[in-house]
This record gives sequence, structure tokens and C-alpha cells, in this order.
Amino acid sequence: MTDPPAAERRMLLVHAHPDDETIASGVTMAKYVAEGARVTLLTCTRGEEGEVLVPALERLAAHHDDELGPHREQELAAAMAVLGVRDHRFLGGAGRWRDSGMMGTPANDKPDAFWRADLVEASAEVARVVREVRPQVLVTYDTFGGYGHPDHIQAHRVAMYGAQLAAAAPFRPELGPVWDVPKVYWEATPRSYVQRGMDALIAAGQTAFFGVESIDDLPFLVDDELVTARIDGLAYEPRKMAALREHASQVELDGEFFQLAEVVGPEAMGIEWYSLAKGVTGTESLDADGRETDLFDGVG
Repeated sequence: MTDPPAAERRMLLVHAHPDDETIASGVTMAKYVAEGARVTLLTCTRGEEGEVLVPALERLAAHHDDELGPHREQELAAAMAVLGVRDHRFLGGAGRWRDSGMMGTPANDKPDAFWRADLVEASAEVARVVREVRPQVLVTYDTFGGYGHPDHIQAHRVAMYGAQLAAAAPFRPELGPVWDVPKVYWEATPRSYVQRGMDALIAAGQTAFFGVESIDDLPFLVDDELVTARIDGLAYEPRKMAALREHASQVELDGEFFQLAEVVGPEAMGIEWYSLAKGVTGTESLDADGRETDLFDGVG
């Protein structure tokens, strides 16, 4: 099957909060935008419950003035400008669903928490966007949401079910013509990749990585054999790091991501990994390990 020209390539990414998209798929977005694809970002909440890391902005936090959501909207817009993503939206509109906080916290029980969202209602909003954009590639989290955050798990659910609804002819014809997304990818971080990064940090004198001393304590790692795609975005790593800086309320400039980039080099944040959850692995872009290097490989 012949791959579509770059101008006809369309990708939709579904993320839970502002900054998730840059951390997990920043170089992927920047790479495909630069190559002429249409990249659409759909963010499910404004991240109102996020921990504010800048003392001057502490008043915005949920336990103070509760104005972090609008501020993170601005951070997201600035980050997307850096990556070149012009089409970025909030699920159901900005503020429709609220950040649910970490699992087991009181924020989970707020009536507008995304964790409590009606699955059909929220998925229908995804289906609306899928039918409009008609992406050949959909990117979201795995069933565990990467690390178990309730909004990441819910984002996975609504992305997957929304894609199914978009392809269901009898469902809500007012949402537009049906569209069956050919390929769906879940973000994945291979164990061996993180182990190399941790080894480099230890060699440089660091004793912990994201607060742990062993990668066995990190919940978001995937066995290497389950990772089916590797996106080399080294050329776009500076843009990703610049976009991360725009999420200043959430990402410490001397935190783990920037330490990794300094110690390990551009590869630490410039390579992104995925597992194919729906569709057929392409045959034109495979690397020496049999992984796709182009998420659009094999779609027409």
C-alpha cells in the first residue's frame, strides 16, 4: 500500500493535561508538522489540580485561588506554538471536564472531574473530532494510562471508544461522515531505554531517577518486545525542550527531564516510542529491530 503524501497525512493525539503532550510526544508532533502533516492535539482537561512548582504562581493552585486551569491553557498554547501545532483543542471545550487529581484523592470525587465523566458523552466528543479531522493515526495512552493517573486512564478509554463510535454508522449521524482510524498507537517507554538513561545518571553522580533508585519501581515502562515503533526526533529535540520550558508551572528547569538531556544528550528526550494497538505494521520504514520509524507507514 502506498503511503499518503505528507499534505494528506493527519494525526490526532489525545492527552489528559497540558504538558503531557510535550513530555510524551513532543518530537513526534514537531517532526510531522515540519514534514507537512496535519497534527491535531485534543487535551481532556486543563490540569487544574497540578502541583505548582513556581512560588510566584502558587496562588493559582487548586487549594488557593483555583485559577491554574486558565494559566495552563496559556502555557499549552505557547508550547504548541514552539512545536508548530496549530490545531489544539480541549475535549468538549476548555473547562468542560476538570483535572481529577491523583488516584485516591478528594479531587476524584468532584462532579466535573474527568474521572467521573460519562463515557459515552466524553467519547462522543472524541468521535466528533475524529470524524472532522479523519486521522490516519491516533495516538493515546495504554490501558493503565502510562502510570495509573485516573485522567490518563480515562483519556485512553474515551480515545479508544471515541474512535469506535466515529466508525459506527448508526451512531450520531449529526457528528459527520463515519471514519475508521486505520492505525492506533499507545505511547510506550521500553525498559532498556530507561535503564540506559538511569545508568548514565548514576555514572554522573545521581542516585535517583524520578524519585526511585531502580527502574523496577517505575510504573510506565514496557517490555522491549511490546514496543513496535521508534520515532527519531533528534532534530526536533531542541524544540521539545523549549516547549517544555513553556510549561513552567509544572516542569522544573532543573528537574529530571532537563537533567536527562544534559547527562545523556539529545537522545534522552529526542526519541519517542509507541506500541501499535490497532492496524497493521508497515513494511517500508522498519529499522534493524523490526520497529516502524514512521507511524504512517502502510496507510493510504
